[in-house]
Amino acid sequence: MAGIWVFAESREHTRELLGAGRELADRMGTTLGVFAQGASASKEYIACGADEVFVLPVLGEDEPLEACVPVLADAVSAGDPDVIFIGATARGKTIAARLASRLKTGLCSCCSGFVYDEGDKLLRMERMVYGGAGIQTVVCETRPQMATIAPRTFAPAPEQEGRSGKVSELPVVPESGVKVLDRLPRQRGAVDVTRAKAIVCVGRGVEKAEDITLARDLADVLGAEVACSRPIAEELQWLPEDVYLGISGKRVKPELYVGVGVSGQIQHVTGIRDSRVIFAINRDENAPIFEAADFGIVGDLYQVVPKLIDEFKAALKA
Repeated sequence: MAGIWVFAESREHTRELLGAGRELADRMGTTLGVFAQGASASKEYIACGADEVFVLPVLGEDEPLEACVPVLADAVSAGDPDVIFIGATARGKTIAARLASRLKTGLCSCCSGFVYDEGDKLLRMERMVYGGAGIQTVVCETRPQMATIAPRTFAPAPEQEGRSGKVSELPVVPESGVKVLDRLPRQRGAVDVTRAKAIVCVGRGVEKAEDITLARDLADVLGAEVACSRPIAEELQWLPEDVYLGISGKRVKPELYVGVGVSGQIQHVTGIRDSRVIFAINRDENAPIFEAADFGIVGDLYQVVPKLIDEFKAALKA
């Protein structure tokens, strides 16, 4: 038995990996399998391209998801898949590393794309290095070939009517020495910027915290959400950390990204480079953001943004 197998924490992320996995499985002439946390998602995953669903055992309240690693390893050893894609969340990367160690195989962390070489039957996987300044090509010569893939790297697989597949339940998780003693919710903003279709991003060009209202006013007109660069969240703490964009923050793919006073260092551009349209406002004509931008205005944001708001309001009334 062989094939492409995928696993992610959330259903949405799983569907994204199914989209990438289905295309690859068709090229390789093999099957697509998926690990599911509970049988309720089985029909959905089969409709999204899976040929087989492996249902993980239900964990106790005091058991972390990592406790499933022995079960995953046994299933992989028995099924002998060619490729395994795992969602590159914080927990997913931990699970992938432990699984690769058990299987004695390689792992491409945070894979951003891949090409299947039909000659040597291997994946040539790409990942960003040096803060996004370079792209590394990784080839895993051992089996299974493994990679972790971040959310929103690939489009989610669409559902198809009439598909059928096999559902298998995996055995109970063995006793683990690790227990969850308590769970404390992390304070987060009300909006998930990774889902936003339009984003207005605030950078260090904004002089005071109260001036972020300019960006909010622009966002209201555009139907956008407000995000920021790393210094605004981590150093100045003007906005919560879960809305800062960049290589160590959120990666986004909006239809429109507007950078307000954002310099555009490579660490930030890495998180926004997949935006359909990038529009930058900065007083420094040599700001790096203009190299990544589709459109830009060189000027003082305190003069430019109010004029843009007026123009957009007028256009909406017309």
